[in-house]
Amino acid sequence: MNKNRLEAFSDGVIAIIITIMVLEMKVPHGTSFNDLLPVAPVFSSYVLSFIYIGIYWNNHHHLLQTVHRVNGSIMWGNLHLLFWLSLFPFVSGWMGENHFAAIPSALYGAALLMAAFGWKILQRAIIKTHGEHSVLASAVGEDRKGNLSMVLYAAGIAVAFWHAWISQIFYSAVALMWLIPDRRIERALEKQPH
Repeated sequence: MNKNRLEAFSDGVIAIIITIMVLEMKVPHGTSFNDLLPVAPVFSSYVLSFIYIGIYWNNHHHLLQTVHRVNGSIMWGNLHLLFWLSLFPFVSGWMGENHFAAIPSALYGAALLMAAFGWKILQRAIIKTHGEHSVLASAVGEDRKGNLSMVLYAAGIAVAFWHAWISQIFYSAVALMWLIPDRRIERALEKQPH
Protein backbone atom coordinates (compact mmCIF):
# COMPACT_ATOMS: atom_id res chain seq x y z
CA MET A 1 0.00 0.00 0.00
CA ASN A 2 1.13 3.52 -0.76
CA LYS A 3 1.74 5.69 2.30
CA ASN A 4 -0.04 8.57 0.54
CA ARG A 5 -3.33 6.73 0.87
CA LEU A 6 -2.73 6.19 4.59
CA GLU A 7 -1.84 9.86 5.02
CA ALA A 8 -4.88 11.05 3.05
CA PHE A 9 -7.20 8.83 5.08
CA SER A 10 -5.69 10.07 8.34
CA ASP A 11 -5.96 13.70 7.22
CA GLY A 12 -9.63 13.15 6.40
CA VAL A 13 -10.39 11.59 9.78
CA ILE A 14 -8.57 14.38 11.60
CA ALA A 15 -10.47 17.02 9.61
CA ILE A 16 -13.75 15.34 10.57
CA ILE A 17 -12.71 15.26 14.24
CA ILE A 18 -12.06 19.01 14.21
CA THR A 19 -15.35 19.63 12.43
CA ILE A 20 -17.28 17.60 15.00
CA MET A 21 -15.58 19.46 17.85
CA VAL A 22 -16.52 22.88 16.51
CA LEU A 23 -20.09 21.80 15.73
CA GLU A 24 -20.51 20.73 19.35
CA MET A 25 -20.10 24.34 20.48
CA LYS A 26 -23.48 26.02 20.84
CA VAL A 27 -23.97 29.63 19.81
CA PRO A 28 -25.01 31.74 22.83
CA HIS A 29 -28.32 33.57 22.85
CA GLY A 30 -27.73 37.28 23.18
CA THR A 31 -25.36 39.84 21.79
CA SER A 32 -23.26 40.97 24.75
CA PHE A 33 -19.89 39.72 25.90
CA ASN A 34 -21.58 38.48 29.08
CA ASP A 35 -23.55 36.04 26.93
CA LEU A 36 -20.25 34.38 26.03
CA LEU A 37 -19.37 33.56 29.65
CA PRO A 38 -21.52 30.40 29.86
CA VAL A 39 -19.75 28.92 26.81
CA ALA A 40 -16.24 29.85 27.99
CA PRO A 41 -15.47 26.41 29.51
CA VAL A 42 -16.62 24.63 26.34
CA PHE A 43 -14.56 27.01 24.22
CA SER A 44 -11.50 26.50 26.47
CA SER A 45 -11.71 22.73 26.20
CA TYR A 46 -12.20 23.10 22.43
CA VAL A 47 -9.05 25.22 22.14
CA LEU A 48 -6.97 22.69 24.10
CA SER A 49 -8.34 19.79 22.06
CA PHE A 50 -7.84 21.66 18.78
CA ILE A 51 -4.21 22.24 19.75
CA TYR A 52 -3.81 18.54 20.55
CA ILE A 53 -5.37 17.46 17.26
CA GLY A 54 -3.09 19.94 15.47
CA ILE A 55 -0.06 18.51 17.26
CA TYR A 56 -0.99 14.97 16.28
CA TRP A 57 -1.69 16.00 12.68
CA ASN A 58 1.62 17.86 12.40
CA ASN A 59 3.69 15.11 14.00
CA HIS A 60 1.82 12.43 12.03
CA HIS A 61 2.96 14.16 8.86
CA HIS A 62 6.56 14.11 10.09
CA LEU A 63 6.24 10.49 11.21
CA LEU A 64 5.00 9.34 7.81
CA GLN A 65 7.98 10.98 6.12
CA THR A 66 10.03 8.14 7.62
CA VAL A 67 7.78 5.47 6.06
CA HIS A 68 8.75 3.79 2.76
CA ARG A 69 6.25 0.95 2.81
CA VAL A 70 2.99 0.33 4.62
CA ASN A 71 1.80 -3.05 5.86
CA GLY A 72 -1.10 -4.32 7.95
CA SER A 73 0.51 -3.62 11.32
CA ILE A 74 1.13 0.01 10.37
CA MET A 75 -2.44 0.37 9.10
CA TRP A 76 -3.89 -1.12 12.29
CA GLY A 77 -1.55 0.97 14.44
CA ASN A 78 -2.71 4.06 12.59
CA LEU A 79 -6.38 3.09 13.03
CA HIS A 80 -5.77 2.49 16.73
CA LEU A 81 -4.37 6.02 17.07
CA LEU A 82 -7.26 7.51 15.07
CA PHE A 83 -9.77 5.71 17.29
CA TRP A 84 -8.48 7.47 20.39
CA LEU A 85 -8.27 10.80 18.59
CA SER A 86 -11.88 10.36 17.45
CA LEU A 87 -12.95 10.38 21.11
CA PHE A 88 -11.56 13.89 21.64
CA PRO A 89 -14.81 15.66 20.62
CA PHE A 90 -16.79 13.64 23.18
CA VAL A 91 -14.41 13.96 26.13
CA SER A 92 -13.61 17.57 25.30
CA GLY A 93 -17.29 18.51 25.11
CA TRP A 94 -18.16 16.62 28.30
CA MET A 95 -15.33 18.28 30.19
CA GLY A 96 -16.23 21.76 28.97
CA GLU A 97 -19.98 21.36 29.52
CA ASN A 98 -19.29 20.31 33.12
CA HIS A 99 -16.81 23.11 33.86
CA PHE A 100 -13.75 20.85 34.15
CA ALA A 101 -15.26 18.61 36.83
CA ALA A 102 -13.26 15.69 38.22
CA ILE A 103 -14.57 12.68 36.28
CA PRO A 104 -14.80 14.45 32.88
CA SER A 105 -11.27 15.84 33.40
CA ALA A 106 -9.97 12.40 34.29
CA LEU A 107 -11.66 10.84 31.25
CA TYR A 108 -10.19 13.57 29.06
CA GLY A 109 -6.76 12.66 30.43
CA ALA A 110 -7.47 8.97 29.78
CA ALA A 111 -8.22 9.76 26.12
CA LEU A 112 -4.97 11.75 25.91
CA LEU A 113 -3.05 8.89 27.54
CA MET A 114 -4.53 6.30 25.21
CA ALA A 115 -3.81 8.46 22.15
CA ALA A 116 -0.19 8.71 23.33
CA PHE A 117 -0.16 4.94 23.76
CA GLY A 118 -1.62 4.61 20.25
CA TRP A 119 1.16 6.85 18.95
CA LYS A 120 3.76 4.56 20.53
CA ILE A 121 2.12 1.50 18.96
CA LEU A 122 2.22 3.17 15.54
CA GLN A 123 5.87 4.12 16.04
CA ARG A 124 6.75 0.55 17.02
CA ALA A 125 4.90 -0.83 13.97
CA ILE A 126 6.87 1.49 11.68
CA ILE A 127 10.17 0.64 13.37
CA LYS A 128 9.42 -3.09 13.21
CA THR A 129 8.62 -2.79 9.50
CA HIS A 130 11.62 -0.61 8.61
CA GLY A 131 14.16 -2.04 11.05
CA GLU A 132 15.96 -1.03 14.22
CA HIS A 133 18.38 1.10 12.19
CA SER A 134 15.64 2.98 10.35
CA VAL A 135 15.26 6.74 10.34
CA LEU A 136 12.45 6.61 12.88
CA ALA A 137 14.28 4.24 15.23
CA SER A 138 17.33 6.49 15.28
CA ALA A 139 15.18 9.60 15.69
CA VAL A 140 13.01 8.32 18.54
CA GLY A 141 15.73 6.65 20.57
CA GLU A 142 14.53 6.16 24.13
CA ASP A 143 11.64 8.60 23.53
CA ARG A 144 12.02 10.48 26.80
CA LYS A 145 9.61 13.18 25.63
CA GLY A 146 6.93 10.62 24.77
CA ASN A 147 7.42 8.77 28.05
CA LEU A 148 7.29 12.02 30.06
CA SER A 149 4.05 12.91 28.28
CA MET A 150 2.47 9.64 29.37
CA VAL A 151 3.60 10.17 32.97
CA LEU A 152 2.10 13.68 32.98
CA TYR A 153 -1.18 12.36 31.54
CA ALA A 154 -1.34 9.69 34.24
CA ALA A 155 -0.58 12.29 36.92
CA GLY A 156 -3.28 14.54 35.47
CA ILE A 157 -5.81 11.70 35.63
CA ALA A 158 -4.91 10.93 39.27
CA VAL A 159 -4.96 14.53 40.46
CA ALA A 160 -8.26 15.29 38.68
CA PHE A 161 -10.13 13.67 41.57
CA TRP A 162 -8.65 16.14 44.07
CA HIS A 163 -8.00 19.30 42.07
CA ALA A 164 -9.24 19.06 38.49
CA TRP A 165 -7.68 22.41 37.58
CA ILE A 166 -4.22 20.97 38.29
CA SER A 167 -4.91 18.19 35.78
CA GLN A 168 -5.54 20.91 33.19
CA ILE A 169 -2.09 22.31 33.96
CA PHE A 170 -0.55 18.88 33.30
CA TYR A 171 -2.49 18.46 30.04
CA SER A 172 -1.56 21.97 28.89
CA ALA A 173 2.10 21.41 29.78
CA VAL A 174 2.27 18.34 27.55
CA ALA A 175 0.66 20.29 24.71
CA LEU A 176 3.29 23.02 25.11
CA MET A 177 6.05 20.38 24.96
CA TRP A 178 4.77 19.15 21.60
CA LEU A 179 3.75 22.43 19.92
CA ILE A 180 6.89 22.39 17.81
CA PRO A 181 6.92 19.33 15.51
CA ASP A 182 9.24 16.55 16.60
CA ARG A 183 12.68 17.89 15.66
CA ARG A 184 14.23 14.47 16.23
CA ILE A 185 12.56 13.21 13.07
CA GLU A 186 13.54 16.32 11.10
CA ARG A 187 17.18 15.94 12.14
CA ALA A 188 17.21 12.23 11.30
CA LEU A 189 15.69 12.92 7.88
CA GLU A 190 18.30 15.61 7.17
CA LYS A 191 21.08 13.07 7.78
CA GLN A 192 19.67 10.69 5.16
CA PRO A 193 21.39 10.61 1.76
CA HIS A 194 19.16 11.95 -1.02
